[in-house]
Amino acid sequence: MKSNKVSTLIKEKQKIENKIEGIQKKCPHFNKSIKLVRERLDSTTVVIRYVCDVCLLSIGYPSEKEIKKFLK
Repeated sequence: MKSNKVSTLIKEKQKIENKIEGIQKKCPHFNKSIKLVRERLDSTTVVIRYVCDVCLLSIGYPSEKEIKKFLK
């Protein structure tokens, strides 16, 4: 019984991830901010990246000067 629920939840998660990916692919990423984000989904390590304000996709790396300003 529980394995069916887990299986159903995993399928739902995959559908949601596919929808998010589709939205992120179509987004023009006009507005971005520097943010702390997880390095990978399964990681607890955080990194500093440019992130799209609309779709939340990590889209680039700030310069050293930008990182220093962000950390102040």
